Order: sequence, then structure tokens, then C-alpha cells
Amino acid sequence: MGKKPIGRLHVLTDFYFQQRYGHAELARLVIAGGADTVQFRQKFGGIRHRLYEARRTAAVCKEAGVPLIIDDHIDIALAVEADGVHLGQEDFPVAEARRILGPDFIIGATATTVEQAVEAWQAGADYIGFGPVFPTASKANPASVKGIEGLRQVCEAVPIPVIAIAGITVQRVRPVLEAGAYGVAVMTAITTAPDPRAATAQFRLEIESVLRTLPETPRT
Repeated sequence: MGKKPIGRLHVLTDFYFQQRYGHAELARLVIAGGADTVQFRQKFGGIRHRLYEARRTAAVCKEAGVPLIIDDHIDIALAVEADGVHLGQEDFPVAEARRILGPDFIIGATATTVEQAVEAWQAGADYIGFGPVFPTASKANPASVKGIEGLRQVCEAVPIPVIAIAGITVQRVRPVLEAGAYGVAVMTAITTAPDPRAATAQFRLEIESVLRTLPETPRT
């Protein structure tokens, strides 16, 4: 089957900052709005509940043909036959994950420094989630904000896609893509919006608009 391509608009599901929609329903809404990657993110709760929610979300993504990436847990990713896993600095090591998951599994890695990004790339990551580019309330103890210049340095340091994370709004899409980011990862700007589908569509339109003005990049 092969590895699916890295998306430009990663939307993280959420049931902490909002409780109107479950993970699967959010996946349906954001896919309808134009998300090309869904990341299942649930930091709290028992493993069986997370597995149940992840399996329902996986069914939605599979039906739509949109890649599903599981945040943190390679066991859940394998159990629900997700397309990938996203690993933080304190999660399962990227090199070990690659050995277990094989070459066709998408592995994303969080980095907050150039050194971490390079290390993750060399260990086998397919893309880097770099940030926080802007201030965010979605992490209890976020690393220091890196800004556009920090993002630019990481994009220049690794040959794999860099996805900008933290504090991403529609208005900030252009500067992060112009700095070299391949795409953006968004959570609360979409999940807590009055209409998550419409909010996703705004991001999609802005991404497409910006990409038309930028030189083509070989990173896929």
C-alpha cells in the first residue's frame, strides 16, 4: 500500500478544550472542511477509552481516505491500524518506533530546537512538528516560544517537511509557510470555533492561496 503523503493541514482532535464533539465527529467535520491529516490527541483518560475513541476516529478517516496519526501511543496506532504516530520528546524513541513500525508508517516527531529536529530526522522521522512558534494555551508548560526566525532555522536544517505548531491562526499561515514550513498543525482555533468545518475551510483556503505565491518545494 505504501506510505501516505504528509499533509499540509493537520487538525488535532480534542475533547479537553471543548466537549461539543467527540473525536470521530470532529474528524468528520474537519475532513469535510479540507483537512488532509487528522491527528488523534487525547492526553487524559484510560487506555481502553482512548482505544475506543481512536478506533471510531480511524473508521471515519479510513472511509474518507485521509491519514490518521495517533499522538504519543504506538500501541494504539497499531491497534486501530492508523497511518502514523506523532512522538514527543518524552515519548517512545523515534529510531525504535521506526524499527517496530516499518518503513511505510508515518512517524512525526516534536522538536523545539534545531538539534532536536536534526536528531529526529536522522532517527527516521518523516516530518517534524516544530514549535511553539507562537504562544499557546494547549500545553501546561510549553517550551519557550520560538517565533518565525526559529521556525526558519529548523526548516533550513532538515530536508523533511516541517509542520508549524502552537498558536497557529489563519492570519499566521502566510508567515509560517513563507518561513519554509511545509504545513501547519491546528487544534483549538478549529475545535473551539463556532463551526469547526467552516474554520477548517478557512485554513485550507489560506494555505492554498499562500502556496500559489511560493516557489515549489521538493519536500513531500
